[in-house]
Amino acid sequence: MIYQKEQKLYRRYDKELLCIEPWGTNALRVRATECAAFRTDDDCSALLPAKETAVSIETDGKTGSIQNGNITCKIMENGMMRFYNQKGEKILEEYYRNRRDDIVEEFNSSLEISPRTFTPHAGCDEYKLTMRFEANPGEKIYGMGQYQQPDLELKGCILELAQRNSQASVPFYLSNKGYGFLWNNPAIGKVTFGKNLTEWVAESTKQLDYWIVVGDSPAEIEEAYADATGKVPMMPEYGMGFWQCKLRYWTQEQLLEVARGYYERKIPVDVIVADFFHWPHEGDWKFDPEYWPDPKAMVEELDKMGMKLMVSIWPTVDGQSENYPEMLDRGLLMRSEHGKRLGQLGNACFIDVTNPECRAFVWERMKKNYYDDGIQIFWLDEAEPEVTAYEFNHYRYFMGSDLEVGNIYPKLYAKMAYEGQEAEGQQNILNLLRCAWAGSQKYGALVWSGDIDSSFKALRNQLAAGLNMGIAGIPWWTTDIGGFHGGNIYDDHFKEVLLRWFEFGAFCPVMRLHGVREPFMKPLSNHGGGKMMSGAENEIWSYGEEAEAIMTKYIRLREQMRPYIRTLMQDAHEKGSPVMRPLFYDHPDDPACWEVSDEFHFGPSVLVCPVLYENQRKRDVYLPAGSWRDTRDGKVYEGGKTYTVDAPIDSIPVFVLDGADVGI
Repeated sequence: MIYQKEQKLYRRYDKELLCIEPWGTNALRVRATECAAFRTDDDCSALLPAKETAVSIETDGKTGSIQNGNITCKIMENGMMRFYNQKGEKILEEYYRNRRDDIVEEFNSSLEISPRTFTPHAGCDEYKLTMRFEANPGEKIYGMGQYQQPDLELKGCILELAQRNSQASVPFYLSNKGYGFLWNNPAIGKVTFGKNLTEWVAESTKQLDYWIVVGDSPAEIEEAYADATGKVPMMPEYGMGFWQCKLRYWTQEQLLEVARGYYERKIPVDVIVADFFHWPHEGDWKFDPEYWPDPKAMVEELDKMGMKLMVSIWPTVDGQSENYPEMLDRGLLMRSEHGKRLGQLGNACFIDVTNPECRAFVWERMKKNYYDDGIQIFWLDEAEPEVTAYEFNHYRYFMGSDLEVGNIYPKLYAKMAYEGQEAEGQQNILNLLRCAWAGSQKYGALVWSGDIDSSFKALRNQLAAGLNMGIAGIPWWTTDIGGFHGGNIYDDHFKEVLLRWFEFGAFCPVMRLHGVREPFMKPLSNHGGGKMMSGAENEIWSYGEEAEAIMTKYIRLREQMRPYIRTLMQDAHEKGSPVMRPLFYDHPDDPACWEVSDEFHFGPSVLVCPVLYENQRKRDVYLPAGSWRDTRDGKVYEGGKTYTVDAPIDSIPVFVLDGADVGI
């Protein structure tokens, strides 16, 4: 039976209840369940409340259609759905291979495959869900978050829907067929963008939930998605320049000496970072006074040098922490299904950010021990969270099992700090996280690409990751410049990787130097904030005069672009525009721009062509329509062509749309 109720179209058949409703301009939300009712808790959804729109619904009880602006969904008598754009073109269709009294002859098949399959887990109201769509010939797919692979275009890929260190599942994609699709489900699972079908799987869930929008351009689709899930705040001024970081500054005096070194050299630094294990125990959320005796004075001195201090927060609580007994008593810790919960980095477990009481408890400690001393930027590390070998079926949260809700963790972790800072009256909130889910952006999440290795292969992966994160709705993104693991500061091969990464990093949404450099340094002591090892120096003068000069040049170039960067951040805040994006975003009518995967736009007027291979001193560049000025020599090139240009070690090809004022 298909029927209309208010502005929604429903279908009830046997165990399944299906609902299709308008959700924003030119968009529909689709839900289905075999439970008694749909979920009502908003935390499991990435979607903001929908504004009312005028819709057209028709049904004869057996079939039905719902139109919201430029998108139409038709339900056939067998329950299969098709989606159309304003031109009447089919953009998406469910995969149906089933006999059911020959209701629809074209899908008569002995395969007995239904598009929406709920496989029950015994003894509970959760199911393994499989959702199948027909594959679109010639379709190109982008977005979905951050995966450690060089592929920008995702057709033919199988992606795990799960959070890991250096992997962020943000399940929104943009299609060259003129639509965007959000898998609005935080369950662990996978998606297959196959040649023969597209298949989404949620390992444990109560309902199907997705959102689909049509648009005339990639920008129109992205902006509609941002309206539906939220936009980043306006990036604060201190987020737009250069950030200095390493694993790790041991003491207050060591960090200040580095800051003074930059200040004396007149090299601008916006943010400097106190990394992990500056605390007595994990879960104390405070400085160890033996090594950090006066944080407030440290913040004040940094402020005088024009720098902000960011401190690392971990969601782990050691059994010896002063907060462990109370958090255990109050049920604020993540649980394991079998055996002890302690075990992360020795004797620690994770906070349960899906519990509002836990978020309030941890923020209260952060406020008392950091915020009240003037620290207003937090590095929310381990945001997946990084549970040993990621046994997703072994953990449980306040909101449900890890299999059912696990992907929501980084979003609620960001929410914990954001809402605490907002309650203190802070505006333009920005915090650094190692992971994200759909909607994380509205909580001021700057996502970085995790503990990647120091290699050209990893650099190539980061270009694809950053571009797909922007398409997935996360405009604030960065990397550890130089990679995290494996860079020896005396190795010329690593220095080349570092310099090419630094040149690329100057055109990322945030420019941040970080890494655990070799040779390692032994711990200061066997207790508190001194018991963890550190890496070698990681300041720009740590790599010799030639490298320092190149990196200084790119820091100053970044400063010259600050007014332009400010306009890009305004667009991200107001419209949801990705700061770095594939060429097709600004040139959707140029087929060649859908094929280019080794260049990117830094906003609409800057075209960046990073060097991604060892010993490469020339590279081919494709320039879209228009006239493009090489920022290095001022030469102007005609667009619509490919050129071979020089790429010496001290520069990468960067072009500016002729006549645009970007500061370089």
